[in-house]
Amino acid sequence: MTELQLGDKVTGIYKTGKYVGEITDIRPQAYLVRVLAVAKHPMQGDLHNPKDADVLIFHERKALSFREQANVPKQMVKPYDGEIPDYLQSLREAVEKMKKELTEMDTKWAEMSLNCLASLEKDYFRQ
Repeated sequence: MTELQLGDKVTGIYKTGKYVGEITDIRPQAYLVRVLAVAKHPMQGDLHNPKDADVLIFHERKALSFREQANVPKQMVKPYDGEIPDYLQSLREAVEKMKKELTEMDTKWAEMSLNCLASLEKDYFRQ
């Protein structure tokens, strides 16, 4: 596999979210990726106990911000050649998609996740 270069447009999976961005630094184990759009909103709750509502702390997980940088493990970064969507629009679409999926599940975890997303939406989209 060819090494990606500085400035390359990529998708990267960070924790449980997926982002579109550009490489700003190359490190031994990771690429530093500047976030330009959200492809998939992070899952809510405990990363170590996915989809489990019965955990000590049910974490509200925010998507990375516009132009925020994250060290993404090299194996989680792939080239991206499409049009990069508007950040806020991509975030709105990622939240809507996750809400739709959660609404179709009838679990305590989905209910708690929807509550977290409702709270995040107030923060994300305040006018």
